[in-house]
Amino acid sequence: MPETSKRHARGEEAERVNLYDAVTSRIIAELEAGRFPWVQPWGNPAAGGVGPSLPRNAVTARPYSGVNVLILWGEVIARAYPSQSWLTFRQAIQAGGHVRKGETGVTVVYADRFTPEAEKARAAQAGDDAKTIPFLKRFTVFNAAQCEGLPNGLATDPVPLPEREAVPVADALIEASGADLRIGGSRAFYVPSADYIQLPPQTIFFEQINYHRTALHELTHWTGHASRLARDFSGAFGTEKYAREELVAEMGSAFLCAALGIVPTVRHADYLAGWLDVLRGDNRAIFRAASAASKAADFLLSLRSEAHVDALTIGPERIAA
Repeated sequence: MPETSKRHARGEEAERVNLYDAVTSRIIAELEAGRFPWVQPWGNPAAGGVGPSLPRNAVTARPYSGVNVLILWGEVIARAYPSQSWLTFRQAIQAGGHVRKGETGVTVVYADRFTPEAEKARAAQAGDDAKTIPFLKRFTVFNAAQCEGLPNGLATDPVPLPEREAVPVADALIEASGADLRIGGSRAFYVPSADYIQLPPQTIFFEQINYHRTALHELTHWTGHASRLARDFSGAFGTEKYAREELVAEMGSAFLCAALGIVPTVRHADYLAGWLDVLRGDNRAIFRAASAASKAADFLLSLRSEAHVDALTIGPERIAA
C-alpha cells in the first residue's frame, strides 16, 4: 500500500476512534449522573414539550436507529426542542426552508462496511470470501425547530397515546410475535434454552402499562434466540456478557415503547454498575448494543406489520385497507 494511502487509512481510523470515544464519554457521563439516555423526561406536547417517539428525518420520515437515537433524544431534552424531526442543512434548503443563522447542529453517524474492488478480485481468484472494511461517516443534522420556512406538515410529530389506547397497541405487538408467553409467579424472565418468556399476571403491576413495558423488555431478549437474531446468551448473571445483553434489552424495549407512542421507563436500573464497566472498557459497546437494540425492535415491529397484512387477507385476495 502506498504511504499516502496508509496515512489516509490511519487518519480514518483515528477519526473513528475519536468519534467512538466522544459518544461513549457522553453516554457514560449521563449514566454517572443517574440519567438513562434511552429513558428521557418526556414532556407534554400540549404544553410545548415533545412526546415519546423515535427521532426521524423530517424529509424522508425514516426513523433514525442505533446510537443516533440516543444522541438525538439527548439533544431534544438538553435543548428543549419541541420536535423529534431532524434534517441536514441541504435538506432544509431543498424543502424550501433554511436553518436559522447561528444555529448549531448535532453530529450523527452512519456505520457500514464495504468491499474494495481489489479485494473482490482477490477473493474471486482465490475462491474464498472477500473481506469487508468498516467505515463510519459523520453527518450534521438540525432539529426542525432550528429551521424557518419549512412547509406545513413536513415535521409533524405523532401524538402520544393515552394508556387506554397504548395497551391494545402493545397487546397487538406482543400477540403478533408468536412468542411462548407463560403467565404466573412474581418474576419476569426469558429462558433461551427453552425459548419461552415468563411474566407475572397483569394484576401484580400497579400500572397496567408496566406489564406491557416488561413484556417488551423480555421480547427484546426473545429476539436474540439462535433461530432469530442469534445474540450471545452465554454470559452468566453478573458477567460482562450478561450486562451487554441486558443493555440491548433495556434499549430495545425503550425503542419499541417510543415507536408505539408509549413513554419508556427503566426496567433494570440495578444493572447500572455493570453497564458502566462495559462502556468504560469498550468504546464501541454502546454502538453495538444500540445497533442490536434497533434490530430487535425492527424485527418485532415487522412481525406486527406482517400480522396486520395477514388480517387484511382472505384466502388469496386482500381486502382494500
